[in-house]
Amino acid sequence: MESRGKKKPRPRRSFTPEFKAEIVELCRRGDRSVGQVAKDFDLTETAVRDWVRQAEVDAGERDGLTSSEREELAQLRRENRRLREDVEILKRAFFACGTQHLPRCRSARMRRQSALHGATQAPSGGSDVLGQPGGRRPP
Repeated sequence: MESRGKKKPRPRRSFTPEFKAEIVELCRRGDRSVGQVAKDFDLTETAVRDWVRQAEVDAGERDGLTSSEREELAQLRRENRRLREDVEILKRAFFACGTQHLPRCRSARMRRQSALHGATQAPSGGSDVLGQPGGRRPP
């Protein structure tokens, strides 16, 4: 049984930049409307209008992202997505392995907290966190 009124979606097609430029030129000449050009070349009117709009942006006739800017933005978004996935993988690996294998490092906040709670404090007189005068490590 065949359903009425429902068309199968057309498979996605790709077109060369040269072909798009020819279609845009036909539309700009004014001989035929965008709809007529689309019909003559078996294209969707929306696609042709998008190509014309993008050509106007690339030529500086209209505001928007140029083709090269769109390409760069897409590439940066792909790279950003990949880096976020890498970070997520590293986080999972870090928590799966545990922290027992990592070297201990004490942040400045932890040193301040331990100093406030009675741990050994550096002698007064301009010494640094390590207790060495002038902030130098011993030779």
